[in-house]
Amino acid sequence: MLGLFYLFLCFTTGWTICTYAFPRLEKVTWTAYDKRTISVSPYLLLFPSWFVIGTLAITWVTYLIALLFAQKANPLVIANGVSMTLALLGSVATFYWKVVNLQKNQMTQKGQNSQKSSLLCNDRKARYLEVFLLVAITILACVLMWTTFFVRGSQLYVGATVFSDFSPHIGMIRSFSYGNNFPTAYSHFAGEDIKYHFMFQFLVGNLEFLGLRLDYAFNIPSILSFISAFLLLYLLAVKITGKISAGMLSCLFFAFRSSKSLFTYLTELPVGTSIRQALAENSNFIGDTPNEEWGLWNLNVYCNQRHLAFGLAGILFLLILFLPHLYEMFEALKQQSFHKNVRNKKEYHNGLANMFIQKVKVIFFTKEGWKIRDLRLSIASGLLLGSLAFFNGAAVIGCLLVLFVIAALSRRRLEFLIVAGIAITMTLLQTKLFIKDFMVSPELFFGFIAENKTIFGVASYLDRLLGILPFVLLAAFCLENGIGRYLMLAFTLPLIFALTVSLTTDVTVNHKYIMMSCIFLSIFAASLLTKLMERRDFFLRFASVILIIILTATGIYDFATILKKNNPQNAIVLDLNDPLTQWIDQSSDSKDIFLTSNYSLNQVVLGGAMLYQGWQYYAWSVGYDTVYREEMVKRMYEAQTPLELNNLVKENNIRFIIVDRDNRISDNYYVDEDNIRSTYSCVKEYGEGEWKTSIYDTRLPLSE
Repeated sequence: MLGLFYLFLCFTTGWTICTYAFPRLEKVTWTAYDKRTISVSPYLLLFPSWFVIGTLAITWVTYLIALLFAQKANPLVIANGVSMTLALLGSVATFYWKVVNLQKNQMTQKGQNSQKSSLLCNDRKARYLEVFLLVAITILACVLMWTTFFVRGSQLYVGATVFSDFSPHIGMIRSFSYGNNFPTAYSHFAGEDIKYHFMFQFLVGNLEFLGLRLDYAFNIPSILSFISAFLLLYLLAVKITGKISAGMLSCLFFAFRSSKSLFTYLTELPVGTSIRQALAENSNFIGDTPNEEWGLWNLNVYCNQRHLAFGLAGILFLLILFLPHLYEMFEALKQQSFHKNVRNKKEYHNGLANMFIQKVKVIFFTKEGWKIRDLRLSIASGLLLGSLAFFNGAAVIGCLLVLFVIAALSRRRLEFLIVAGIAITMTLLQTKLFIKDFMVSPELFFGFIAENKTIFGVASYLDRLLGILPFVLLAAFCLENGIGRYLMLAFTLPLIFALTVSLTTDVTVNHKYIMMSCIFLSIFAASLLTKLMERRDFFLRFASVILIIILTATGIYDFATILKKNNPQNAIVLDLNDPLTQWIDQSSDSKDIFLTSNYSLNQVVLGGAMLYQGWQYYAWSVGYDTVYREEMVKRMYEAQTPLELNNLVKENNIRFIIVDRDNRISDNYYVDEDNIRSTYSCVKEYGEGEWKTSIYDTRLPLSE
């Protein structure tokens, strides 16, 4: 099947690019950042990096070619033909160059070097743990993705915890697989530019276009992204701490969040209530901070925002590559010291001052602090980060924030500048290509969604949201060395950004930055607990186990809640063979705008219809003027004469008008259905009585 072959080419294309852009990438897995030898199999880095980099490359090439041939009937046919051919030729040529032409050279490299070229590490115990980790993550990913989105027979089941976000996602996916959405418009606000990062949805739509069933097209890349993020976090944690157990715990904390929610819920149960029964019967996300009932902070985020894990994988890959710059600088700073055998306080203070001056010189006024040692690394990394902008814009911002702090005390600082320059330039170019009016308008906004937007109010909010994690991190900060503390500060910057800056109309979207900080900082929580477990003191070991349970209890219960809420009986069920959906597919394209009720997710959305005004929150939250369109919808449905209706339809470029039960019972307007029926031809009717759906084609007027 072509869809699976496309995914295969994503891996081979990633391998091809890494061969030239990041040569000998497997060497990264040989040592920790402090030069200690570690036991990590190279495939834990190679496979995720090949997937992310290859997917970015081939998907962007496919999209841009389709955009170039937008006027053709089937631009994706041309685009996939060209991109997949180029990917295949590039992979074959690289294989020939790397494997065949260099075979003689590789044959002469024996012993340690040949062992280092293996995809597996030499430590058998480490390999077993890696297999356990990989299997556990894969099972978790499959359960999450297939529980929330699957096809049974001809019925599409969309989970109760994801159907809201999936409304615009499925609309966008079908606008590519069923339509010709080039230049791209937002499916729930048709006729305007696209302000939403949509490229992951394009990837899924293209996979469906290539023959994968919709659930396979959505779930397979989502699972691969989820696994990639976990494996790269594991590697980053092991390279920072030098400990496999810290890597395992970091992944555990990634999956199951820290929060007071479960414990607060239990303390508020009425006296005499069975705790076991209460937990078993509850089917709602628990928590007393705003919007926690959405599943805003747990694994459900990766179910309904499938592109987030893909973006996180990209960030983690770049952090793995650029943290050595920071360690090089701190190693150089260790050389700056003064003799403590001083005779008086004056000499002591003079020594401290001289040491401080020397360190400032080493950081900012030496060639090593600024020079470019690996231009290829900088350019390739900048292209990678810039390519993420319309896959997940928050990933680009979060990565730049962390890299900015890391760069301040790193060597080879100009390499960071090149990465940032390329990434920002690419983001601006993409923004200019897709967006007419720039949606991001940064403004200071302290407090995020905390009820009390004061310092103490925000502190209380974080305490309730994060549970004991801040206290564990504070203890870790006190026990870490200088570079560990500095890294913790760098990893905290996305959280600070989320609490102080708003980029969009809905500040709630900043939750992704808080999650990023928690994921990165969990490495140091894991490091602290690993150190406690390594001590021979029974009480310290016991305390570490208790802390792990407290840190993950709420997240584990959240996972159980996800499974309960996404029972098939609670799902939104759509018919893939529905006549209305098939009619929209066959009789319209992505240039045709539908005037409808403010749909969320239904058979019309599944058909890939481009809605003039879908559910307002989706469009409002990314910066569209939904208020104006609400008024237009009201005026068109209430129009009392054919002339009035026709003028409004032409003004708003409406192709099809749908009248259904949602319109008829709307509290926002009444529908003059007789006027619509006497103005345009009805080209499709579906259902009976109050549930009848009628579609009118404005290109077939009955009167002028």
